[in-house]
Amino acid sequence: MKYIIGLIVLVSVIAIIYGFSIQEEEMALANKYIGFGTAGLFLVAMPLFLYKESKGKKMNDYMLTEKNIRKMRGEDSEKPENK
Repeated sequence: MKYIIGLIVLVSVIAIIYGFSIQEEEMALANKYIGFGTAGLFLVAMPLFLYKESKGKKMNDYMLTEKNIRKMRGEDSEKPENK
């Protein structure tokens, strides 16, 4: 999976660079290369990377909840009673 994502990123970056290099001769074709390269990066490679990296992790550990805020502050997990 790591190599597939790397290949998609590489092909997308090459397509974007090629699109910018032919921009003066063929504007429509250059825009297509740049567009497909950008779509490959953000619509294919990034979701695959995020799926690969987040597999097996609990989302509640990364959410900002009252319990996690208390944990970050170093407070006890129980609510103190009013005196």
